[in-house]
Amino acid sequence: MPQTLALPETDFAAVLRLEADGKRKSDRTRAGLMAATCELLSNASPDALRVSDICAKAGVAHGTFYVYFSDIRALLDALLQSFVAHVQHAMHAVGKAQPGDRVRATNALYVALFERNPGLMRCLVSSFDSFPEAAARFQALNHAWAKTVAEAAGRRLARSGQSVPKDELLRRAHALGGMVDQYLVTLHFNRDAALADLSRDREEVIDTLTFIWNRGLGI
Repeated sequence: MPQTLALPETDFAAVLRLEADGKRKSDRTRAGLMAATCELLSNASPDALRVSDICAKAGVAHGTFYVYFSDIRALLDALLQSFVAHVQHAMHAVGKAQPGDRVRATNALYVALFERNPGLMRCLVSSFDSFPEAAARFQALNHAWAKTVAEAAGRRLARSGQSVPKDELLRRAHALGGMVDQYLVTLHFNRDAALADLSRDREEVIDTLTFIWNRGLGI
C-alpha cells in the first residue's frame, strides 16, 4: 500500500483567505465574501444563497457585497473561475512533485478536492439549469485536463515503443474522467450507502481510481 501523499491545501476557502493575507483591505474583503460563499455552498444550493447570509458569514455590512459583485451570479462565476484555476494549478503541481507516480498523486488530490469543497464541486458537476456558467467552467476544466493526460500518456507510450492516435487518447481521458467523477458524485453527493461502505478506506479508493486510469490509458 503506497504511503499517504503530502498534498497542498485543498480547502479553497482557506486558500482564498491565505492568498489575501497581507494584501489590501479590499482584496481581503473580496476574498472573505468568496470564502464565505464556499462554506455556505457546503449546505445550500446556488439557488438558495442570499446576499444577507453571505455578508453575515463574511462579517461585513450588507451593502459591502455590491462594492465587489453586482449580484450572486457574478460572485459565483468569479468564484468558480478562481476555483477551476486553482484545481488546474494544484493538479499540475502535485504531479510534478510526485514524478514517480503522477497518476496516483493527481487522483489523491482530486479525491481531497471533492472531500474539502463539496459545495463547489457540486456546482461544477451538477449542471444547475439556473446557473449554466458552472457547466461551462467544468467543461473547460475537463477538456484542459484530458489534453494534459493524453499528451503525458502519449509520451509514456512512445517511450515503450507504442503508438496510439491522439484522438483515441483524448477519448480515453474524457471517458475515464467521467467515470471517476460519477464515482465521486455517487459517493459524496448521492449518499449511496453501499458504495460508502466499500469506500471507507480512502487510500484503497485512490488505488482503485489509479488502476482505472493506468489500465484505461494503456500505460
